[in-house]
Amino acid sequence: MIDWNSIRAAGCAVPHDRPMEDLVRGLSRALADPDPLVRDGAAYSVLSTWIADGVIDGPRRLELGDEMAARFLDREVQARTFAPLVLDMLVGKGDFRAEWVTAFERWYPHEEDLRGHDAELGWLHAVAHGADLLGSFGCHPEVAPVRMLELAAARLTARTAHVWDQLEDDRLAHAVARVLTRCDLSERDATAWLDPVAARFCTDRLTAPVPADFGNCLRTLRMLHVFADRGVRPGRGAAPQALHHREAVKVRLGEVLDLILER
Repeated sequence: MIDWNSIRAAGCAVPHDRPMEDLVRGLSRALADPDPLVRDGAAYSVLSTWIADGVIDGPRRLELGDEMAARFLDREVQARTFAPLVLDMLVGKGDFRAEWVTAFERWYPHEEDLRGHDAELGWLHAVAHGADLLGSFGCHPEVAPVRMLELAAARLTARTAHVWDQLEDDRLAHAVARVLTRCDLSERDATAWLDPVAARFCTDRLTAPVPADFGNCLRTLRMLHVFADRGVRPGRGAAPQALHHREAVKVRLGEVLDLILER
């Protein structure tokens, strides 16, 4: 049994009595553990530090990414929802495989367990963790930004009875705003991804109480309008960046939001 708390307490120094292969394997298992103190505690801190500092070498990081991509099909919700966290670390380090994007696309709009937090499992955060990875993929030069914008629309229009209640809407809006800073987006591309959302607002019957997925979508788009107006910070402490075609995006967001008031 690897004592991750002791490793973290020692400044994440690599223990010399274990081969790196075993340590990485142990970290991977810990990031799928149903015990939140294991999954979201010292093991997470050690893994993020070792990835950022290059302690885990490139080939092992790619193997870890492949494992996380496969984990989107895991039967355990915490395994699925922590996979994008690890992939986001790897992409931030400069690692990338196109297959990771494809696996993520297949999972994100179809995940049905959207609880932000569970009393026993702790943080799950499928929408928020997925949003962070969506933003990172959407800013990656090897990923077409439209692909991630359309994925965001698919997540927003997916049917659910769960109200996002742990800032998931803000995280998804932030991710979309990051993608919309891409200078290679045409004005049409920067706004056309909202067409399925508009169609949903036009065709679905608005009932009382307001359906959860309607509310989730509305709050996300409102926050995105704020980012379009003020700019978005790509990271903590960074200066805000303007969205490309920001005025066109604001106009289209306003049109889509108006569809609710016109019903």
